[in-house]
Amino acid sequence: MIKVVSSKGWLGQPWLFRLVAIASLLAATLPFDAAWAQKQGGVLRITHRDSPASMSIHEEGTISVVLPMMGVFNNLVMFDQHKRQNSLDGIVPDLAESWKWSEDGKTLTFALRSGVKWHDGKPFTAADVKCTWDLLAGTAPENFKVNFRKGWYANVESVTVNGEHEAVFNLKTPQPALLALLASGFTPVYPCHVSPGKMRQAPIGTGPFKFVEYKSNQGIKVARNPNYWKPGLPYLDGIEYTIITNRSTAILAFVSGKFDVTFPYEITVPLVGDVKSQMPAAMCDISPMNVAANVLMNPVPPFDDLEVRRAVAMALDRKSFLDILTQGQGDVGGAMQPLPDGRWGLPEAMLRELPGYDPDIAKSREKARAVMAARGFGPAKPLKLKLSTRNLPTYRDASVILISQLKEIFIDAELQLIETAQWVPKLIRRDYELALSQVGNGVDDPDQNYPENYACGSRTYMDYCNKEIDALIATQSAERDQEKRKKIAWEIDRKLTQDAVRPMIYYMRGGTCWRPEVKNMTIMVNSIFNGWRMEDVWLDR
Repeated sequence: MIKVVSSKGWLGQPWLFRLVAIASLLAATLPFDAAWAQKQGGVLRITHRDSPASMSIHEEGTISVVLPMMGVFNNLVMFDQHKRQNSLDGIVPDLAESWKWSEDGKTLTFALRSGVKWHDGKPFTAADVKCTWDLLAGTAPENFKVNFRKGWYANVESVTVNGEHEAVFNLKTPQPALLALLASGFTPVYPCHVSPGKMRQAPIGTGPFKFVEYKSNQGIKVARNPNYWKPGLPYLDGIEYTIITNRSTAILAFVSGKFDVTFPYEITVPLVGDVKSQMPAAMCDISPMNVAANVLMNPVPPFDDLEVRRAVAMALDRKSFLDILTQGQGDVGGAMQPLPDGRWGLPEAMLRELPGYDPDIAKSREKARAVMAARGFGPAKPLKLKLSTRNLPTYRDASVILISQLKEIFIDAELQLIETAQWVPKLIRRDYELALSQVGNGVDDPDQNYPENYACGSRTYMDYCNKEIDALIATQSAERDQEKRKKIAWEIDRKLTQDAVRPMIYYMRGGTCWRPEVKNMTIMVNSIFNGWRMEDVWLDR
């Protein structure tokens, strides 16, 4: 209620009284930021770490593409952009206004928005949804060159349409977590009328930003979509991503004021302290990423031998990685992100029982040396090979430590650095001996991680195939009781760890810094891929 203290002076003016009354009522019913704070305009400047192979989210597996391109597109649904932990409870509408499950859990129907247009002016319809999932299924007239996430939708029998504004997902078996896969930054809807080839070079979306250009080794630019279907959004005029491959150079450029945001999660824990010492006003966040450094072993001799693979896993001193690279702030886990930031990780007591997770590193390494010695390796005859890794700081730093630890079990590794555009093709070709890679999960859910990274025919890069694991993956996916599902997910994790499939070294934590005038940034803790729509980020300058 407004109380007039005096009838004299400026409050005595009737028109001004009414203005104050209206303003007070608005302030009482709307959050301050929502009512007043946002400013239109400005170009957000972000450092970028490397040159991606293309601009097509569906054909890439890296944040290097999702970060700049997520705002070019929309999903059917998405994770709430301001909740730090992704979950089924945090999914909100996007191109779909609503959705409903059938009684048997095998049909998911989406009611789509009308009036949405692609950046080239053509209307968005249910046909675009069907076309996108035909591409993902590999049944389109012209398919993706690389289809990382085909396995995500193996349970989708078909996508059908009912008119222009209803799309229906018909499933082989119930799959409650399908919505989480659809909400990932890796799952934009593509247009029917634009070829996959063009989407790699100049993508067309429905999102808040329009693609402008990509110049390898220079940068990526997107601009405000003036016809975005969400009125008043985005606030920014555009976003510019400048490619600076040297991390120290990128940090210096940020501290000097040339950039507003550092590449997400890319700054190590020690370097965050350096940034804050040089720029105390900077807003810096150190968060889990659901990204794990892991060891890949090409399944040819000697790594076709399970005991040799286990020996490599038992050589790992994970605590040393954490102490050196994250000042002890990282996490140790199995195939799923550790608790509590992850929602499906193995409890610590279960993890310690598995090969390579015994806190007594000396004992584990003694067993590993015995395995290697039995196969003819020793101090005078080490196993000599190349350790391949992506030419990025977080990969290189961990690789140097890994090489020193492998020496403890008679493996003499030489570091081989591979540029980003060639990294995944090299792994696909199995053109490596031993590799240090990173696995980043698009969704913190067994339905994403297990089919994509461990099922028969998936991208384990180790040609791993275990029909028992595949059966368990299917069983947990159809289970509606989430506690029962978690127990099955744990059993899968244990079996994968026992088989030394992509042994996880450590789950990373990364720093992101931004200038205080950058508003409405949220850094997520269980996926680095899902928080970059950027439609309501704004600049207070």
